Amino acid sequence: MKVFVVYCHPSEQSFTCQVYRQFVRGLREAGHEVIISDLYKMDFCTDMTEEEYLRETHYRAELPVPEDVRQEQEKIQSSDAVAFIYPVFWTEAPAKLVGWFDRVWTSGFAYTPNPTMKVLDKALVLACAGKTMDSLAQSGQQQAMTAVMLGDRINERAKEKDIVFFDGITHWDEETRERLMPAHLERAYRLGLEF
Repeated sequence: MKVFVVYCHPSEQSFTCQVYRQFVRGLREAGHEVIISDLYKMDFCTDMTEEEYLRETHYRAELPVPEDVRQEQEKIQSSDAVAFIYPVFWTEAPAKLVGWFDRVWTSGFAYTPNPTMKVLDKALVLACAGKTMDSLAQSGQQQAMTAVMLGDRINERAKEKDIVFFDGITHWDEETRERLMPAHLERAYRLGLEF
């Protein structure tokens, strides 16, 4: 299987980067071909130009998309599955990943009119959160993030879709963080291996 990994974190020292590395290691050990977009390393532009905005708001799918957007769309079209890996910032993906969706999910590709984006076999979201799952569930944040990522952004663009939270990874509670990290990293590796 060819898997497109969209990774979004500014620091190579982060726990999210460790999750990313373990997941990709699992994918490769399972024999999958991996394509990676590391949005920070690429310095992916996340701000829409006025021309892009007008194209999207008027559903002018016949107008060209910028070259960087076209390249990301080609990665999707050449893949069987996609995985998104990022830290949770204020109950959302980082602005750089949100901007990636804003620019790459274009009219005529990911939505009206006559979208050409292939339906992927799988979509997996790996989100690293400082809060615990209990806290995310009680506050409604888990449900909100799931609705946005799987219900809106992925929607019917993949046959199978799932979101996995790696919780309790905050420096404010080092004891919990240190206790959870090994199991989280093993899970990330297994998710890649079993993808």
